[in-house]
Amino acid sequence: MGMMAGLATPDLDIERETNLSAAPPSSWQTVVWNDPVNLMSYVTHIFRTYFGYDASTANRLMLAVHHDGHAVVARGPREVMEAHVQAMHDFGLWATVRKDPA
Repeated sequence: MGMMAGLATPDLDIERETNLSAAPPSSWQTVVWNDPVNLMSYVTHIFRTYFGYDASTANRLMLAVHHDGHAVVARGPREVMEAHVQAMHDFGLWATVRKDPA
């Protein structure tokens, strides 16, 4: 077997080169859209049972969906928001993921 020569590594200030300061994860939104199919009571029920919102918050979000055409029902990492959107689709609600502008 032959000997392998050692690899030379430059003397780098790792923290300076990579800027190790912690950056917050990108924030995304789960948006539920109004539709002509689902009853307002059903939408409120889904917000309460799936997201765990209290009755007042679930009702406020449902009314935003109804009157404004949509409501942001959750914020967080993209993968989590995609899972929420899939769950809303499974419940028959229209939902999308979008980048949080804040």
